[in-house]
Amino acid sequence: MTTPATSWPHKPVEVGLVGAGPWARAMHARMLAAGPETRLTAVWARRPEAAQETAAPYRAHVAASYDDLLDRCEAVAFAVPPAVQAELAPRAAQAGKALLLEKPLGPDVTTAERVAEAVREAGVVSQLVLTKRFHPATEAFLQAARTFPVMGARSCYLHGAFLGGEFATGWRLEHGALLDLGPHLLDLLDAAIGPIKTVRGTGDSRRWIELTCEHENGAVSQASLSGAVAVPRAVTRVELYGAQQPLAYDTADIDHEECWPVLRRAFATAVRTGRPGELDAARGLYLQRLIDQATRPDTNAAQPR
Repeated sequence: MTTPATSWPHKPVEVGLVGAGPWARAMHARMLAAGPETRLTAVWARRPEAAQETAAPYRAHVAASYDDLLDRCEAVAFAVPPAVQAELAPRAAQAGKALLLEKPLGPDVTTAERVAEAVREAGVVSQLVLTKRFHPATEAFLQAARTFPVMGARSCYLHGAFLGGEFATGWRLEHGALLDLGPHLLDLLDAAIGPIKTVRGTGDSRRWIELTCEHENGAVSQASLSGAVAVPRAVTRVELYGAQQPLAYDTADIDHEECWPVLRRAFATAVRTGRPGELDAARGLYLQRLIDQATRPDTNAAQPR
């Protein structure tokens, strides 16, 4: 991934947005409307007044139904709870639409498999919104990690959003940090160290959960996850240890606004070329299988991509 240039040689990808909650307004709608790679053409939500509020600043169409939205776009972005995404995304894939998917793909492995299988059968482009992966600092860290002989690693993703506020939503409070934050951290550990073979979890995902990961190359990593701790701001940190001086990645000083143009261009490029990047629905299923394994120690290792 590289920071996008200002020019875009293709027609903007016309994207319909499903969802009109805080994340849809704060990130999806704003990012997709900014262009030049994409154009926000329509918004649909189960609450029409919320869809109107989200669409109005960008003069996007307020879709009367999900089918109406599908008729007005060539790609669909999802900013809804995992169960809703898992219900609607296969229909969009079957209609030939490219998919911009939130993590996790679904509330469980079975629903995630349905999403990934629908994408595979339809042959459409998909991309996960693993936001931190689209920041130049993350790319630089992963590039450095490729030549770092890792023996062990520790990491954390901590915030207090579950304690209250607009992101303390039902599915997050029910499933906790493993399903919400786990995909981000497991993806980073897997990409930085090597494929994860097994994951074991201890603790309560709604309070604090610890993961121990064994990687195929013999390295062992640990991850601490919580969305219910009082910290001044979200903390995401990965530390790699070996015979060299430690290699660290920390999001404390990065500007997340730098992620959105890179994410938008990556998705639009994938749609226009017909070639998805590494962060596609298959990657989402791989991460979901790791999460499932963390909750069921007797589960076999996650299936490789």
